[in-house]
Amino acid sequence: MAKTALHRPSGPGTAPLLTSLTELLLAWLPRQRWFAGKGRPVTDLTLVSTTELYPGCLHLLVRTEHLGPPAHGAPGAPPAEDCYQLLLGVQETLPPRLAHAVIGRASEGPLANLVVYDAFHDPRAAGLLLERLRHPGTAGPLRFERDSRVPVPAGLTPRLLDAEQSNSSLVYGDSYILKVFRRVQPGINPDLEVPWALARQGCTRVPAPAAWFRTSRPQEATLGVLQPFLREATDGWTLALDSLASGREFTDEAYELGQATAEVHVALASAFPVDTPSPRQNERLADAMSARLDAAVRSVPDLRPHAPGLRSAFDALATLDGVVRPAQRIHGDFHLGQVLRAGRQWSVIDFEGEPARPLAERRRLQSPVRDVAGMLRSFDYAARSRHPWRPEWAQRCREAFCAGYAAESEWDPREEPDLLRAYETDRAVYEVLYEARHRPDWLPVPMAAVRRLAEHL
Repeated sequence: MAKTALHRPSGPGTAPLLTSLTELLLAWLPRQRWFAGKGRPVTDLTLVSTTELYPGCLHLLVRTEHLGPPAHGAPGAPPAEDCYQLLLGVQETLPPRLAHAVIGRASEGPLANLVVYDAFHDPRAAGLLLERLRHPGTAGPLRFERDSRVPVPAGLTPRLLDAEQSNSSLVYGDSYILKVFRRVQPGINPDLEVPWALARQGCTRVPAPAAWFRTSRPQEATLGVLQPFLREATDGWTLALDSLASGREFTDEAYELGQATAEVHVALASAFPVDTPSPRQNERLADAMSARLDAAVRSVPDLRPHAPGLRSAFDALATLDGVVRPAQRIHGDFHLGQVLRAGRQWSVIDFEGEPARPLAERRRLQSPVRDVAGMLRSFDYAARSRHPWRPEWAQRCREAFCAGYAAESEWDPREEPDLLRAYETDRAVYEVLYEARHRPDWLPVPMAAVRRLAEHL
């Protein structure tokens, strides 16, 4: 185990540590799935805070500065900034079971000749995090808190989920799951705020937070949330693909998912303020959607031929007369991967919203139509993930979902087709931009929707 004087909360004292870490992190960070600066050169790296949780284990908040996306970054524009949460282990040698977690061997500074690795892969570090959450307190700028009414047993065996995602998740004994927010933004994260509020409303569709931790430096920010792990549940994406593979219908599940979605929306409208619609709300929404389309076209030239047809959906929204949905808190990134089913019970998870969006935007009141459109797009994603493509399967799921939503809510999304088309078009444009940046092989899926929506079919 390394024996180094590492307990430096933040400030000038972190400079020697950067001497050891900068070269390693500049090479390692851009390769991580959760790194948001893909394709943007990192121009600077600073330590926001450093806390030693135990000898040889460091909790870091690291700020990266990098140039904006080349496609629409103006020359001389100030570099963008991101803040990332890291848990680093430091040892002289690593056991073979941690070889995959190695970041590199430091060549200079206080960690010279020591191996630095991602300690979220280390059962000892993961176990320590759980103990910190079980016994609330502080460590430097870190604050560990919990709901005292929820018992969290000691000694639960940790494992790091290896699924591709924008955060890191640790499962403890198949009883609890700790989501660690890799990209940290000031303020309370919706994935803590919303489930906590819904639990107070008695909504059983969302697992309630059992514990969480945050930082007070340089600003208040949520770092991670511990919730019950629904081990008997299967995510909606897997269930949908199983349905397609077996030729089985998915309409009953889609109908009940629509009911569950409406139930959560109703609970959210009770737990948080609801914004009274303004006369020009649809016009402002259409302007924002058009601006996002313009930005996406600059980044993904394949969108350009379809832009006029897509814009017609936003023009139709701007001129809608009398169709204005109240804005409220919503999920914000709703799709089949964000829902779990055990028996006939659907649960909704991951209220973080789109991680690439600013936190203030993700906490903003929005129309529930956005969530509905996200799920409708997800049915299409599932149908197009297999060959041959089965558009009729997706259409039946879409109809069943909307019918289930209408049965539990005061309105039917199908009765407002122009409103729904505008939100679905906005979602498809976002999907094109995401796939072009992160999963180019998937780009044909949203592009097919773009062609359909542009032609208004």
